[in-house]
Amino acid sequence: MRARALWPVLILLLALLGWLQYRLWFGSGGQREVEALQQQVRQQARDNTGLKQRNEALAAEVEDLKSGEAAVEERARSELGMIKPGETFYRVVEPQPQPVPPDEPDKDESR
Repeated sequence: MRARALWPVLILLLALLGWLQYRLWFGSGGQREVEALQQQVRQQARDNTGLKQRNEALAAEVEDLKSGEAAVEERARSELGMIKPGETFYRVVEPQPQPVPPDEPDKDESR
């Protein structure tokens, strides 16, 4: 008789275990969602690393611009094409390659 009374409890526990396993693997906050969120965190960490390096480079450039004239002079030369008084500006122009004209068809082939 006691074994007969335990069957509903056993069935209830198995149903509860099945429901919990379903929620673990497929439900909201389950294993798939956790894996997707971990992938997003890894991607964001890579993005943050790149942005951190960019910010450090910009901060170094700002500090250089604040502290010295060399950076300002370099910027003026490269971006604005400025030269100092008394300097001579030379521009080196590479020769353009001459286009090769297409061969003219033979007169014999056109007949």
